[in-house]
Amino acid sequence: MTTSKKTSSPEQTPLEEAYPTTVEGLVLEERLGYALRRAQLKVFKHFDEAMREHDIRPAQFSSLVVIEGYPGVTQSSLAQTLSIDPPRVVSLINSLEERGLALRVRCKRDRRSHGIFLTKTGEALVERLKGLAEQSDLEATQSLSEIERRQLLTLLRKVYASEEGGD
Repeated sequence: MTTSKKTSSPEQTPLEEAYPTTVEGLVLEERLGYALRRAQLKVFKHFDEAMREHDIRPAQFSSLVVIEGYPGVTQSSLAQTLSIDPPRVVSLINSLEERGLALRVRCKRDRRSHGIFLTKTGEALVERLKGLAEQSDLEATQSLSEIERRQLLTLLRKVYASEEGGD
């Protein structure tokens, strides 16, 4: 059920009502996109705080984890796996290389491609970051029980898997 606020002219709206602090009673309450975005903001805020000392952004963390899991992954495969535009992946990998966390190695089979590998520094850091990310997730979702957290994760995976053809 959706409800909406009654529209009124500027002359009828008291000044204190012009600064809302909630979306209660508005159609936004019923919109999945709005709820997802609000939840994302909260989760990312916790993630940013957890990763601040390492100066790691979400896309960098995701890239490091994928590179760890698939040593030698190509830039195009990394872009596809993480749904990141290929030009953005280039700058992302450049930044990881500049920090000494990853390196590109020319593929022997296709000399036009480069496999991406973690450096020893990158391997050590990604292990630390995975623990920080787990703790961050738990703190951001502390209002959920473990069962609810798992259910939410399952449902979200179902939403994005349907786009990838995995219904």
